[in-house]
Amino acid sequence: MDTHTGNATTPDGTRLAYRDHHAPAPDAETTPDSQRPPLLLMHGLAGHMGEWDDMLPLLLADGHRVITYDARGHGASTRRPPDMTRASAVRDVTTLIEELSLPTPVTLLGQSLGGHTAFLTAAAHPHLVDSLILVEAGPADPSPDLPAEIAAWLDSWPTPFESFSSAAAFLGHEAWARGLEEREDGHHPRWHRETMLAAVADLAARAYWPEWARVACPTLVVRGAKGTMREAEMTRMARTTRRAQPRTGCPPQSPPQPQLQSQTRTAVIEDAGHDVHLDQPRRLHAAVRTFLAARNTT
Repeated sequence: MDTHTGNATTPDGTRLAYRDHHAPAPDAETTPDSQRPPLLLMHGLAGHMGEWDDMLPLLLADGHRVITYDARGHGASTRRPPDMTRASAVRDVTTLIEELSLPTPVTLLGQSLGGHTAFLTAAAHPHLVDSLILVEAGPADPSPDLPAEIAAWLDSWPTPFESFSSAAAFLGHEAWARGLEEREDGHHPRWHRETMLAAVADLAARAYWPEWARVACPTLVVRGAKGTMREAEMTRMARTTRRAQPRTGCPPQSPPQPQLQSQTRTAVIEDAGHDVHLDQPRRLHAAVRTFLAARNTT
């Protein structure tokens, strides 16, 4: 595996830390990553790019080029950016695509808030996105209580954690503990409380169903059987009629004929909560691989 680590700078001066992973040399049964849409992986609120470490070797073995990054306000990226709106998160995605000169369209795979960013990007920039994989993420409904709920969750963290093991035990996964910063007095989060609350302010005020209806690419929506995404939300997403996006390289129709279809596949991962990618990385990978294989043959 060939990995390049770097930083991209957004128009508002925010620094985004990223890792660009290239698959090993392909064998006879693997398509080289130069012939597949790159995969851009996006973590959720208060997380970090290392959350994808369990899935990374599986995706690379499939022949994908995979880019992971710390969202603004998180991890090694700028901790106190000037803007934490949903629009700024979308601009971060386009910045990474441009600065890394990624061949477009790309595939976006996002969990929770990262998934929300992914489909907003696809809605705003359809020419940049080949397909979407949303894990415990959707348009939802306005949630006025969300900032208070998030604040209570963050305030419940007994920081600084005395040890790595105590952090892993409290947070439920070693991956979450790996995202902490070790100092002399213990392990601290690599984010600021007010920044995390600013990140969900837009979600408290409105739903994003109009944006979802504008998404033109095939999408896989994944819900953990024990997760927080409501089954009704996933069902509504699957039933939403969206305009189909022709595959790259297909000759344009003259005159253009809109193709209206759902184009949304769904999957429920058993024995998984909200962090499907941490609870059941291999099952999630199997669902992703099946979806992308079908995408590549259509």
